[in-house]
Amino acid sequence: MGDDRNKLETWGCRVSSGVADLSAHPFAQIALIAFCFAWFALRLPVEILTAALSILAITLTQMVLNQQKERSADAHRRDVALHAKLDELVHASRRARNDLMGAEELDEEEIARLKQAMRPDREAVSQDCSAAPRERATGSG
Repeated sequence: MGDDRNKLETWGCRVSSGVADLSAHPFAQIALIAFCFAWFALRLPVEILTAALSILAITLTQMVLNQQKERSADAHRRDVALHAKLDELVHASRRARNDLMGAEELDEEEIARLKQAMRPDREAVSQDCSAAPRERATGSG
């Protein structure tokens, strides 16, 4: 049952994504406006057009929201993977501070406090880096 649902969900996502992409195309919007003008020109019942457009609007809105949800989930997976890679690099670097690993999961205030606490370290590193070229140039390094 789970495999069937997965196939059905995958198929539904593909259809939803395709219809959402197609309906977002400018020609599709122009075609819808032309269709409405033709409907009025032929003096067809407005109630049917109103009902059809309402159903279409609700369906397309749901499809766009589904597509947005899927993109958001993909972006979250990429962010988690990126943070895992960065944590590995921080852990591997001898000069990096390991207490910053996992900082993306902290509140903004806690991150700001960590950055403020790092400031003296960054200034010391930048002074070391700026002094190194002068020492090499004078030959004292």
